[in-house]
Amino acid sequence: MIMWAILSGIEGNLAAYNAVMTDIYRQSRNLEAVYILGDVVGATPESEAVMERIRNPQQGEFEPLVCKGWWEEQCLILYGLGAVGEPTELLVKYGGDTVKALAESVSRDTVQWIRGLDFGFFELDCLLLHGSPLGVEEELTPETPAILMCDRISRMQANNLFCGRSGLTFNYQLQAGSINSTVTTLDIPVSTQTLSVTTLRQIIGVGNVGRIPGKVSYTLYHPTSNKVEFKQLSY
Repeated sequence: MIMWAILSGIEGNLAAYNAVMTDIYRQSRNLEAVYILGDVVGATPESEAVMERIRNPQQGEFEPLVCKGWWEEQCLILYGLGAVGEPTELLVKYGGDTVKALAESVSRDTVQWIRGLDFGFFELDCLLLHGSPLGVEEELTPETPAILMCDRISRMQANNLFCGRSGLTFNYQLQAGSINSTVTTLDIPVSTQTLSVTTLRQIIGVGNVGRIPGKVSYTLYHPTSNKVEFKQLSY
């Protein structure tokens, strides 16, 4: 039974990446692909080493399929290549020291590689990306309203949406039926939106590899059976 390994959030943690790759290849004879859903780099000195490791897989390893994440978008902004001119979100969230550290951790060569990354991947009936179809910054979680989840997965007509922005592992299932959302304002008394779900759809948070030192979480997916497995390990 073929299997995909799906991970996100290495965040410049080389030891964590090595640990997860060892774990994946130790247990996966039927591995077909490795997906990394963004946040490969971070404001750490090891970011370049992580990039080198990913771009030059060891013998017997697949070359991972990598898409752009939030940290990669911040790198592009710092080098004047992003959708906005200033790293305001990075500055507000982490402060000036982190802005400086990120600029010093990622080379121009790596930034050029980041420019070529895809926003996400669509394989079979699966959408794999970092945040949501609206952008790398949107964070889907188990607390996200069902009407919003339904909208995000329906935009690309996928049955399975894999995302990594939250860093959480979760399986949010939308059963067949309809979801109603009603909004009342002063100008328009009632505004109702209805979204229909005809088949089981699920939004999967794939975990985080490098954010918490010593702890890794990632996801295995079996396309033929639609089975999702969450993996955790310490290193």
